Amino acid sequence: MLESTSTPLNDKRIINAWALFDWANSSYALTISVAIFPAYYASVTDEWVQVLGQTIPNTALYAYAISAAYLLLAIVSPVLSSIADYSGKKMWFLRFFTTVGALSCVSLFFFQGMEQLALGTIAFMLATIGFAGGLVFYNAYLPEIVTEDLYDRVSAKGFAYGYIGSVLLLITNLVIIMHPNWFGIKEESSLSVRIAFVMVGLWWFGFALIPFTRLPQNTHNKPMDQLLKRSLEELRKVWHVVSQERNIKLFLFAFFCYSAGVQTVLFLASIFAEKELHFATSELVGIILILQIVAIGGAWLFARISEWKGNKFALVAMLLIWTSICFWAYFVMNKLEFYALAVGVGMVMGGIQSLSRSTYSKLIPEGAHDTTSFFSFYDILEKLAIVLGTFSFGFIEQLTGGMRNSVLALGAFFLAGLAILLFVRIQHAHADVDV
Repeated sequence: MLESTSTPLNDKRIINAWALFDWANSSYALTISVAIFPAYYASVTDEWVQVLGQTIPNTALYAYAISAAYLLLAIVSPVLSSIADYSGKKMWFLRFFTTVGALSCVSLFFFQGMEQLALGTIAFMLATIGFAGGLVFYNAYLPEIVTEDLYDRVSAKGFAYGYIGSVLLLITNLVIIMHPNWFGIKEESSLSVRIAFVMVGLWWFGFALIPFTRLPQNTHNKPMDQLLKRSLEELRKVWHVVSQERNIKLFLFAFFCYSAGVQTVLFLASIFAEKELHFATSELVGIILILQIVAIGGAWLFARISEWKGNKFALVAMLLIWTSICFWAYFVMNKLEFYALAVGVGMVMGGIQSLSRSTYSKLIPEGAHDTTSFFSFYDILEKLAIVLGTFSFGFIEQLTGGMRNSVLALGAFFLAGLAILLFVRIQHAHADVDV
């Protein structure tokens, strides 16, 4: 199972290409899942909608759509990951999911209101599947292109590229949305917002072409007969390693718990602001810009803290901050307070994602070639965490009639993740030390 790779390690050109994929696909993460589309979805649909004979809030339907997309991915991604490792098709899957996601973003241009509710919801789900489905293959490249001592820095570099690229595109979209007359668009038209969705798809696929050509193609030339059987055997091999490694298991359980909170906040913060605090789309974009700029510094800050005090220390500190944010959000009553809350989220948003990825990379046995299968366990737990977090958010809102109760409940996910993380130790450089 363990073999050396012919990919040159620490090659600056390859590292930059890898980071540019984050630059490309973060346009979806920012514009579609965080800044513009959630508020747009809530504004162009009725507050209460009929779905399968049930009357539910439109924001709950939005949360359930996220849950459904990630549940589907959680079911199929482990098999796809093992196929990618066995057959050498990692790049093929990365291209496939990117194409699905980018085209789905473009199709959101035709979503204008209740008459296109099904189109808008399904296209959003497919865009989400394209984004999240490609991440496991993207993340799995990290231990293949750099040595362990650079995991934290290169992982942070990817997130920083993502923040910078997505902010640049968001600023462009903000100018079009706030000044549509400059571009011959009527003020009352939704055209300026829908153009933003098209621009995301073009940006995503266009910049992804660079990593597509520079990253290793991973072609093993394995025989294609009995592909599924052999791929599942590959997955079982990796599961055997994971099940025997106490620290990997504990970290994955901790990651599952706090990811339910992190991802739900990122997906639903703007829709909370629109519904509870009546933020306009332009105001939300401004908040997200602040959040992203702060997040660039936050990712690098906690990468340095991890080098100084260790990954575990940095993760624990961020989880304490995340827990405080959830309790603080419950009492936020005005826009100024929400701006301050956004700064807090930005400080820990990129850091916890970046360090989680690099910490897990350190736990993978040195020299493992089937990194996609290892990351499939990481990825499936993140997807299931999103299912749990977003479904809980929507269900609690539907049950209690208030999103604030949903936000407060997210704090429990962070506390559970923190409690489990305290027992994790990382074998580093063949020594039993915390790093």
